[in-house]
Amino acid sequence: MTAFQARITHRKISRGINGPMNRRLTFAMRIVFLVFCIANSLAIRSAVLADEPASPTTDSRVLWTSSRVVGSPEPPLPYTVEAAFTSITWERPIYAKAEPGTDNMLVVQQGGEQDKPAKIFRVRDEEAAQQAELLLDIDKRLVYGLEFHPAYPANGQFFVFSNGPTGAAERKNRISRFTVTDDEPRHCDPMSEQVLIEWRSMGHDGGDLVFGHDGMLYITSGDGTSDSDGWLSGQDITNLLGGVLRIDVDHPNGDVPYSVPPDNPFVDRKEARGELWAFGLRNPWRMTIDRETGQIWVGNNGQDLWETAHLLGRGENYGWSVYEGNHPFYLNRQRGPAPHVAPTIEHHHREFRSLTGGVVYYGGKLPDLKGTYVYGDYATGKIWGARHDGTRLVWHQELADTNLQIAGFAVTPRGDLLVVDHGRGLFHLTQNHAPKQTGDFPRLLSETGLFASTKEHRVQPGVTPYSTLVTGWTDGAHIERFLALPGDSQMKFNPSSSWDLPNGAVLMQTLSFHPATESDAPNHRIETRLLTRQDGEWAGYSYRWNDAQDDAVLVAKNGAEIELPTNLTSVGALQVKSDTKGEADDTSNASAPQRWRFPSRTECMSCHSRAATFVLGLSGLQIDPTSTERFAQLGLFSNKLPKSHAELPRLVNPYDESRELEARVRSYLQVNCASCHVNAGGGNSRMEFGFSQSRDDMKIVSIHPQHHTFGVEQALLVAPGAPERSMLYQRVSRRGSGQMPPLVSNLVDHRAARMLHDWIAEMKPERKFVRDWQLADLEKSLDELKQDRSSESGLATYRELGCIQCHRMSGEGGGAGPDLTSIAQRLKPRELLESIIHPSKQIAPEFATTVILTTDGRVVQGRLEDETKSTVKLRPADPFAAPVVMARADIESQKASPQSIMPTGQLNSLEKHQILDLIAFLLSNTRDRPGVAR
Repeated sequence: MTAFQARITHRKISRGINGPMNRRLTFAMRIVFLVFCIANSLAIRSAVLADEPASPTTDSRVLWTSSRVVGSPEPPLPYTVEAAFTSITWERPIYAKAEPGTDNMLVVQQGGEQDKPAKIFRVRDEEAAQQAELLLDIDKRLVYGLEFHPAYPANGQFFVFSNGPTGAAERKNRISRFTVTDDEPRHCDPMSEQVLIEWRSMGHDGGDLVFGHDGMLYITSGDGTSDSDGWLSGQDITNLLGGVLRIDVDHPNGDVPYSVPPDNPFVDRKEARGELWAFGLRNPWRMTIDRETGQIWVGNNGQDLWETAHLLGRGENYGWSVYEGNHPFYLNRQRGPAPHVAPTIEHHHREFRSLTGGVVYYGGKLPDLKGTYVYGDYATGKIWGARHDGTRLVWHQELADTNLQIAGFAVTPRGDLLVVDHGRGLFHLTQNHAPKQTGDFPRLLSETGLFASTKEHRVQPGVTPYSTLVTGWTDGAHIERFLALPGDSQMKFNPSSSWDLPNGAVLMQTLSFHPATESDAPNHRIETRLLTRQDGEWAGYSYRWNDAQDDAVLVAKNGAEIELPTNLTSVGALQVKSDTKGEADDTSNASAPQRWRFPSRTECMSCHSRAATFVLGLSGLQIDPTSTERFAQLGLFSNKLPKSHAELPRLVNPYDESRELEARVRSYLQVNCASCHVNAGGGNSRMEFGFSQSRDDMKIVSIHPQHHTFGVEQALLVAPGAPERSMLYQRVSRRGSGQMPPLVSNLVDHRAARMLHDWIAEMKPERKFVRDWQLADLEKSLDELKQDRSSESGLATYRELGCIQCHRMSGEGGGAGPDLTSIAQRLKPRELLESIIHPSKQIAPEFATTVILTTDGRVVQGRLEDETKSTVKLRPADPFAAPVVMARADIESQKASPQSIMPTGQLNSLEKHQILDLIAFLLSNTRDRPGVAR
């Protein structure tokens, strides 16, 4: 009995006692009946009080104790970690480095908050160390890293990288020189600080510094922002952001306490910052030098999909934010003055999510790792190793899988490889002498402990079925869902986000299709997927059902793809056909897909991502309320279930045409798209599809695409009233390059595509055609610019036309076109107006598309990536296409395209006064005007 049913029953009983029936009862009957009601009321109360967690007793819950979903099916890794300096309590350590000439380590503890300075401790490198000595504390600054002068034993100089003041509206990176005393124990006077260099940085700050074999100090610097290179600093060499600096700290230049080495690559380039050694990095967090070879490794935090590490080279461009690693990010942004250099190491977010960087190991305790660049990931705790011979990677392997929040690495004076765990302290990397055995991981579904009978698809009593209000698109398959919590463990209910599940939890779904020729036959099972939490990390596994339908086999790590039997049909499509009438009938999805993709382990985690909080279906928005009630009755929640939980906002069935179209669309986008298209979710188009977002905050209506438009003219993400020009509709309606959803789908969801089509078609266009404006129509009116014009109207038009998506002004906006700041110094009013009406009349070389005619008659167009004496490299407009490299011997002609990437007709939806307001706004002095992007 559900709580709702219990309430109804209680009301019926109460009405019965107080109604006419009561007058006909004898006294004895009344007593018996009253006792029955009291007993029944007490029983009902346990079901009604959902705001108290039920006790997980055998009366209300059968415990699931048969789980064998433990460990990993992968071969055991050769290394593990062990706690170090266990007698010392560390609070958020962030960095460690051996002190030269001593047997000490310096350890940085994060601070910088109000009344909580960052601290640098000295600790003796021995396991029996009982305490750490405070060497230096720094108020109101976040200390990221430190480095010792090559002559530190003699001069006592070390250098600190910090950012601050903490909490200030404007913050700066700072490199400071400190000096320790000669007496023992050597201590540091805070007043010895000498600030060498500062630069503005408000987010991705970088955070490390090393001396090279050349005696120069190398310093990492991030792009300074927190999302998508908002300042466009990654490809801009006129500032100190987004790269690696190289300075000489031993030879000051007049009043400047350092000098720029004359062999730095951009020292003679006009307007460039000579300190830059390399550029195109998002957030280079940890940097290290190979003490034997002199190679410098840089670990770089990615954004959407890729984490990278780079062997540092003079003048190299690592691509950000035109590229993320070796993959297109914003290809239409202006590239800096060097060709893109691919990363030395690259990890997809399915493996890494916040690459820390590492050290090159030459200690004696781990001989197999001699000369290995050992690096890790803050979010996943994974540790990998790589060896490079100066030309290429010769070895690359995963070493350990930990639950650490890896903030850095260090090699101790005793030769230990130290891992800095931001959450708990310091750890040693050690050989795994007792690796986890993977032979016991269930290779058959029947071995998982989830089923009483796989043949009957009957789960263990402690495994609970549940349902969701909306099902993600799985090529029309029918889905059955189950939840298994080990022992008496519980989960935490969250009203507005995914629920928190304990270690050992397993979420399971079985996907099946119906035999088309046998209406009474059971569904034909294709796949069962498991999502399990082990040691704080989520992992996904797939099992493929056999032809006998009595068991399923674990799919290999990289996934698989099969041909499906031709007699299967979509269960969902059949249900829709029976539930709809007339023109609403849609049999386009009636057949199952011909091919079926079993996701790889890493593909599973692309959707079940950190930004999506890993668990997708168990949330207040998506789960069926009856399932929530059932979980509460079984005592599966560790916290109180709010009495109002049944009134929480909920998704609706996108295929139910009786529901409001807006709610249907938003529900579909939430389930199928929002795991990526949320803040920091991996969708760099900046769309946000969370159910609670307003339509404006979705950032899709009348927004120009940043990526491929499939040749559609005047394309927008959503073009009100014009589905055919809307990239949202186009991507959902296709399979292949550019499809959405991008993974594990071979069949278009035609019902969803039709729904999106109708939703877009119902939108009223925000701008109507006014006139095909020509220069002659407006030229005589330019004198009116001398009159007072509305800057508010001009700014509004600038935003509404989407100018800010491609052009930069006052430090805000895109980088696909020329910077419009102080445009009045470069163009006269007539020239500016003409450039808008006829954008192809004059195209700046750096924004031109290159057109190549080959000797065999082919025409290749794209962005010029690189040129040598023998080859030309172009990046096609399609961001999913690989770069094209052509031999010069195969090129008949090469020229700049006469066609601008800026669309024509931009002014045709404006009245004359709006055009004049726009021109006046662009010509005004806007360098210091805030709020252009708002």
